Amino acid sequence: MTTPAAPAPHTLDPAAVVDEFLRLVMIPDPQSASRFTAPDIRIRFTGNRPMSAPGDTSAFNAKRYAWVKKKIERTETVAGGTPEDTVVYSLGTLYGAWPDGTAFEGNRYVDRYVVRHGLIVQMDVWNDSAEWLLVRAGLAVL
Repeated sequence: MTTPAAPAPHTLDPAAVVDEFLRLVMIPDPQSASRFTAPDIRIRFTGNRPMSAPGDTSAFNAKRYAWVKKKIERTETVAGGTPEDTVVYSLGTLYGAWPDGTAFEGNRYVDRYVVRHGLIVQMDVWNDSAEWLLVRAGLAVL
């Protein structure tokens, strides 16, 4: 698979780094997305699962969903960021299909990133998938 070339991470503002990273990881093309992460990135995925590379998140998603994409509603850069430490949030909803092929949309997510000198060094991911799975199991009502 050939992915269109993207600007070098250090030439992008932190929000653009996050947006391009998400574009690539949602293809999914975790190898290209890795160009936007530090070698020692710290990822905490849903359920506080530790991960160490974009490919780990793609592999996890491949088990939880038949397929999944993000509808990014907004990207917010926290005021006061510096090249050394800028916090960026990506907010929106997930859409896709569960492993049985049942479609879903409107599943909220919030991702928090720390960008340092143009590379993502930390990524924290939250979404409502666990709640949706509880509903599907008859254990909760939304």
